[in-house]
Amino acid sequence: MLMNRKTILEAITKALEEKGKRKFMQSVELIINTRNIDFSKSENRVSIDVLLPKGKGGKELKAAVIAEEAIGDQAKKAGAELIIHPSELPAYAEPARLKDLTKNYFLLAQPNLMGQVAKVLGQYLGKKGKLPMPIVGDVRALMERSRKSVRIATKGKYLPVLQAFIGTESMSPDDLAENAETVYEAVKNKIGGDGNIKSVYVKLTMGKPVRVG
Repeated sequence: MLMNRKTILEAITKALEEKGKRKFMQSVELIINTRNIDFSKSENRVSIDVLLPKGKGGKELKAAVIAEEAIGDQAKKAGAELIIHPSELPAYAEPARLKDLTKNYFLLAQPNLMGQVAKVLGQYLGKKGKLPMPIVGDVRALMERSRKSVRIATKGKYLPVLQAFIGTESMSPDDLAENAETVYEAVKNKIGGDGNIKSVYVKLTMGKPVRVG
């Protein structure tokens, strides 16, 4: 499977033309079907964070930072919307809170708390591909990058498919195409090249998948 700017732009344009009218802003996803890879084997699983060069079209997630006081204060000053002290982690195992956390936030965590996070919330966050990124270096810079990044991960029953948010219907086809190319290249490099990619589709939230190429 070979994707290029022309083929992805044609698929995005068609998907946008067929979107219909909705009462909400639809997301645009890139769906990559793989072959020759057994994701049930831990060494083959994918979990990568990709910076979208054209941003997220207004659907940036909020920042939730799991940290003790010192780093938590730094993160709050840097604009984090939610600070979770390690003593509060058990409260976030409650289903409604977990759902809100995974739907509306990206997660960062103080490195020495990663084990504690995994023990309390890891099973659920792992299934959702939402395990926190450890805070290394400047927390402000990490938050700014994370707001524009997407995580692509194998999950659930490890089906041979990877999906990634590439923007919203409000973005131009060219900007969506650039984001899509960035995601495609990252996945291709991670799984060993074009030969392991069977097909690629573009899909809006309520639209039908449109094949690339």
